[in-house]
Amino acid sequence: MDLNRDIVMGHEFCAEVVDYGPDTERRIPVGTRVSSRPVMFSGVDGMKIIGQNPETPGAFGEYLLLDETLLQVVRSDLPSEVVCVSDAIGVGWSAARRAQVGAKEIPLVIGCGAIALAVIATLKRFGSGPILAADFVPSRRELALAMGADAVIDPAAVSPYQAWRDMAAGSIEPTKNMMAAGSSGCVVFECVGIPGVLDSIIMGCERGTRIMSLGGAPEGDHLHTLTAKRKGLNIQFGGGPLPQHWLEAFEAVSTGSLDVTPMVGQSVGLDEVPAALDAARDANGPARIIVVP
Repeated sequence: MDLNRDIVMGHEFCAEVVDYGPDTERRIPVGTRVSSRPVMFSGVDGMKIIGQNPETPGAFGEYLLLDETLLQVVRSDLPSEVVCVSDAIGVGWSAARRAQVGAKEIPLVIGCGAIALAVIATLKRFGSGPILAADFVPSRRELALAMGADAVIDPAAVSPYQAWRDMAAGSIEPTKNMMAAGSSGCVVFECVGIPGVLDSIIMGCERGTRIMSLGGAPEGDHLHTLTAKRKGLNIQFGGGPLPQHWLEAFEAVSTGSLDVTPMVGQSVGLDEVPAALDAARDANGPARIIVVP
């Protein structure tokens, strides 16, 4: 990303094959709906991210260049507005899979934006739980429940870590009858990305907690590493999805076996993108606004 150069945005997409460049296999017929991991590879320059680099324009344009070897065919009649959410799901899906939440661990998801919702949906799909989610915004907490959270809390009203302790003790419904006996391990998914949040988790969580950090404050953060050491915390940083996890998520979303419709907000045209960006900055805005060029 170079803030001094123009870019074409659009990092998550569903597209149509309109033509091929030279030396391609042309294995997918023109007119087919596809999606792809949003990256382009070059032997000289390495990987560039589509929609976040001046040299790899994104899907807000009428056309964009994709790597034939990465294309995945949409094998359903689901609307493109739903299919394009698969990349966001892939990020959360991969994080939840790599966290390997055990049968006696209770996940706590901090923040309920799109990536967090993907984490929740994946944890639910693979039988982890009960799942506790925390967000200041009521609409986001409602989305978390819709995507599979078992309980949600407002961190302005109750400490997420006290809520987790109550859940571990079986005192929060509906977990009394859901929680495996002896469940005690805490796995926190940090999905906020605002400075201070990851450190607040370090300061507030239980001893031995495993933390998967997905937020990533752009300006960096200060962490009380001595406290983390004394508590024996294990902190893992999410990164992008592993290729196999992206494919699993795409298959689940594009076939409809994972319902992501609660995450999809309004669709807008290019003229409405400035207003949509403002709406996306609002915590009360939808988890995903779809641009149809």
